[in-house]
Parts: sequence; structure tokens; C-alpha cells
Amino acid sequence: MPKYRINQSGFSLIELLTVIAVIGILGAILIPILGQARSAAYRSQCASNMRQIGTALRLFADDNEGRLPGTSHFDVRDSWIFSLAEYLDDVHDVRICPVDPRADEMRKVDYATSYIMNDLIFTPAEDEFGQPIGDDFRHLDSMQTPSRTKLAFIEADHRGITATDDHTHAAQWANNWQAVINDIAPDRHRSGRRTPDRTNGSANYLYADTHVASLAATEVRRRIEAGENIALPPEARE
Repeated sequence: MPKYRINQSGFSLIELLTVIAVIGILGAILIPILGQARSAAYRSQCASNMRQIGTALRLFADDNEGRLPGTSHFDVRDSWIFSLAEYLDDVHDVRICPVDPRADEMRKVDYATSYIMNDLIFTPAEDEFGQPIGDDFRHLDSMQTPSRTKLAFIEADHRGITATDDHTHAAQWANNWQAVINDIAPDRHRSGRRTPDRTNGSANYLYADTHVASLAATEVRRRIEAGENIALPPEARE
């Protein structure tokens, strides 16, 4: 009777360990890349939200003799979300940054927002008669440097989730990084963990000409600590 050899196929231990090692190396390479791609997509969606807000601000100004809306500083009904609702297709989507950790909670609160207006532009100090004290920058058509004047920022996580939390308190920002991160999230878009000083990452900023730019948190901090209040229009700093 002929003898048959049974051909046993399979991985040896060395081959198996080699495959596992290769998979581990590929994972170490691909996971950060996928994380960066996801972060870039969220940053792009956030920028789209801000551009829509910028376009709505422009339309509002066109209908109001060039004037920008107010904020809830004096009256919640002056919040930009109330003022711009008719100019935005879906203000309740646009008002929330896609990576805001409070996004789900915000959606349950009417007119809460991830995006806050620059109070030095939208809410100038007023005297007892309601007249502006100092420069009034609310007239969009009179801005000298709209491409360098910031209108909106991304809100810090620890601020409130109400319609009254729609503006910064930027008068104290110069030389005061803590005051900045009390108001805004300069590291909203990041691929790694948040650092205590909030400099690992970047954020989007809306300008008066409706363009949106991303600035690294390290650059924003450098400028703040050099004495520059980035919320002021350039003509007020020079």
C-alpha cells in the first residue's frame, strides 16, 4: 500500500511574530496619520461654519447701514445668533464647532454657541447716555484693515452654555495669556493631548473681510506675551 505524506501548512512561531511586528509597525504609522486627517476634516468644517457666520455678518451690515450686530452684553436679544438667524440656513448647526466637547449639551440649549464675537468690535464701552467711549469699530464699511481685524473666536470649554456667552472680554488680553484662555480655545484643533498651557494645537479665527485663518496656539501666545492684544484692530494697536 502506497504511503501518503500529509502536507501540514501553517505559520511557524517566528513567522507569526514577524506578522505581528509588521502589523504593529503599520499601526504606529497609520494611526497618527488617520488622527491628523480627522483633525484636518474637523478644522475644515469649523472654518466653514465661521465663514458662513462671516457672510451673515456682511449681509446684516448691508441691511443696517454698515453696522454690525451687538452682543448679549446689554441684552440677550442682541446676541449675534438672534440677529443672524434669518441670514443663516441653519443657525443651529453653524453655531457649534464639530469638536467642541460640549457639542451635545449645546444642541439642547437654544442659542448656545462655540463661536464668540470680539467684544472690542461688537460691544464698545458706552457712557450713561449710551454713547461709545473711545473708538467705535462696529461700522464694518469703515474698518481700515478688515483682512487683519478679528471678529470671532472659538469659545473656551469652561465658559457657560447659554445665549449670554456670545462674546469675549478681551480688554485684558495683552500680556495676559491666562485671560486669553479664559475666553477662547486657541488649541481647539489638535491631534494630541491638550497641554496645561493650551499651546498644543491651533484654532480658526474669523476676520472682518469674511475670510477664516488658522493660527497656531504657540504663535498666538507669543504675540500676546509680546504685549499685542490680538482682539484690537491693527489701527488701534499702531
